[in-house]
Amino acid sequence: MSASARIAACVKWVDLRPEIDSLSGAVSESTRSSGFSAADQAAVETALRLGEAWGAEVTVLCVGPPQVDGALREALAAGAQRAIRVDSLDDAPSAHVAAALAAVLDGVDTVICGDYSADRGSGAVPAFLAAQLGAAQALGLVAVDPAESGRVLVTRRVGGGRSERLELAGPMVLSVEGSVAQLRRASLASVLASADAPIERSSAPTPTQLHPIAVLDRSAVRPRARALPAPAGATPRDRIVALTGALVDRTPPRTVVASPDEAADLILDQLRQWGYLD
Repeated sequence: MSASARIAACVKWVDLRPEIDSLSGAVSESTRSSGFSAADQAAVETALRLGEAWGAEVTVLCVGPPQVDGALREALAAGAQRAIRVDSLDDAPSAHVAAALAAVLDGVDTVICGDYSADRGSGAVPAFLAAQLGAAQALGLVAVDPAESGRVLVTRRVGGGRSERLELAGPMVLSVEGSVAQLRRASLASVLASADAPIERSSAPTPTQLHPIAVLDRSAVRPRARALPAPAGATPRDRIVALTGALVDRTPPRTVVASPDEAADLILDQLRQWGYLD
């Protein structure tokens, strides 16, 4: 293993199939249906691939209860060298979870997370974690390719059907979508060998050690109102027609038979006509 690079995958233990009472809306969680989301599994697999490319040690880290140890051993069976469980923080905000992870990740060059969890889905922990570690961040990635040791080439969405390609060097925090990779199946020998593997344990910071978070507002976010011109027309019918655009000429649908390259060009041309591309 290379001593110059250290990689960690951060995962979250959640109920993937919670039961919701149709009358009260109460959510019932069960350890039987708990595990790691597809995005978190992709984070583990991405960490393992980078570890193989760089010859680096891979650690899997989770903030959760003791029940998570079995899932962490599955990550060890898949190829991780270390597994660490941080004592669960009861319903802690994302910033506090990131602080608990950062206390264990000091000195790690590359941290990989799922882009969002299966419960809250805010996707805020990787950003808070990058701030805690003073690391570069690239979030919501759709591809991660290893370059020379400690460097990666990543692809992320930027909206409007576009994406951008970035090169990063550690220290860095990456978050990946579930489509990036599928966690490999461990061999039977590895599963048996990891059945009693030790899980390292770390204590979560106490509330006094964490940065206080002030909640300024809990109201729903409303978009800024836009001033629009009144519809033109002398009669109510004319104004309704102007609002709905019922009489505006539109491009009729068509069926096109083309090669993949020609079809791609046609799609791009249509997107430009609609204003999605420059």
